[in-house]
Amino acid sequence: MPYLLLALAILSEVCATSCLKLTEGFSRLWPSIGVGLGYALSFLLLGRALKHIPVSIAYAVWSGAGTAAVAAIGVVAFGEQLGKAQWIGIALVIIGVVVLNLRSSH
Repeated sequence: MPYLLLALAILSEVCATSCLKLTEGFSRLWPSIGVGLGYALSFLLLGRALKHIPVSIAYAVWSGAGTAAVAAIGVVAFGEQLGKAQWIGIALVIIGVVVLNLRSSH
């Protein structure tokens, strides 16, 4: 159950962050409300997950998965361009999260 909470926290954070662009600098009401609610839900779920998952692991997974997902959404949904170095950086974030998780299981 804690990892389901963490996954839902990541999903909520990714949705909120992706909607930031739609707020147009928080000048549009509904996307701005969605961003606030998405972040609030994300932190609530992350806090619940932290009852059972070490903060070093939970936060690394939450931030790393969120970073990679938002970058992918930027490319797909908003037509953003990422260069080779940026893709390598995202891969390194993912590798770092995997290494942290492998190390914590021993």
